[in-house]
Amino acid sequence: MILITQLIYIIKGQEKVFDEFESIAIPTILNYNGRLLLRIRPTHENFIESNIDKPYEIHLVEFRTQQDFENFMKDEERKKFLHLKNQSIKEAILIQGTKL
Repeated sequence: MILITQLIYIIKGQEKVFDEFESIAIPTILNYNGRLLLRIRPTHENFIESNIDKPYEIHLVEFRTQQDFENFMKDEERKKFLHLKNQSIKEAILIQGTKL
């Protein structure tokens, strides 16, 4: 089992475009032995301390194997909508780990 945490930074004014991309990408995770565990949109009050820019959303996703994750990233249907991701996301930080 691998875990993917993603900090997502949105281009101001592109929130609806981002939501449109997510409405396609998130259900696709299930096709690759994955599962969205958390999707958090934190507010300013949720941060106790921060030494980086505060993300618009935080996702925690699990995949059964590394290959499942790689197959998800290569999904042809998802790729058709990457222009929405590129239009709406300024930056994303992806952190990969395993459950201990």
